[in-house]
Amino acid sequence: MTVTLYYAPTACSLVPYVTLTEAKADFAVQPVNMGKRENMAPEYLALNPEHKVPTLVVDGRALTQNVAIQQWIARTYPQAKLLPSDPWEELKAISILAWCASGIHPHLTRHFAPQRFCDAPGSEDATRRIARDNLFENFAIAEPMLAGRDWFFDHFTAADAHFFWCFRRATQFNLDLSQFKNSTLHFERMKQRASVQKVLAYEAEVLAAFAKAA
Repeated sequence: MTVTLYYAPTACSLVPYVTLTEAKADFAVQPVNMGKRENMAPEYLALNPEHKVPTLVVDGRALTQNVAIQQWIARTYPQAKLLPSDPWEELKAISILAWCASGIHPHLTRHFAPQRFCDAPGSEDATRRIARDNLFENFAIAEPMLAGRDWFFDHFTAADAHFFWCFRRATQFNLDLSQFKNSTLHFERMKQRASVQKVLAYEAEVLAAFAKAA
């Protein structure tokens, strides 16, 4: 089986990089330079017409969207226990993945690129303010979920990887996240995992290579 992850620095393609690493999967990584719009190239659109990352290509077949990709990884590498074994808890973990993807991620994008959502002159600050308020509302939901525990469930799962990316992306926008103490502890705990350290080191390498090629 050949597995290739199409990955862009700082993007949510970090999530499957972490979980594939946790699963000890044999996979290749193909960097995508979004700044040069490589995601809009015909070759990439043939794999993923959504022109997003991540894209996971398995034996020539492409799978998109983190919620689906995480379930494929968990099913293919069950020994990694990337989803809880109890059926109800597994569904709750998938619910968290969907929440990260559809409930948190869009507000991160609105903060990063407000012009994509409102092109009225001078609207950027208002768009970012609304995005920040929605982010804070979601992080407040996570606080009791992480109270007194290391992970969302009784061991590390894909839900932790996805939430880590969401919180990390928020830290890159100079937001005051100090009120979210449990989420911050989770974030710091995640940074100690070998899989996370590996992807962050790789991210730095890719960013340096992109800068050199600019």
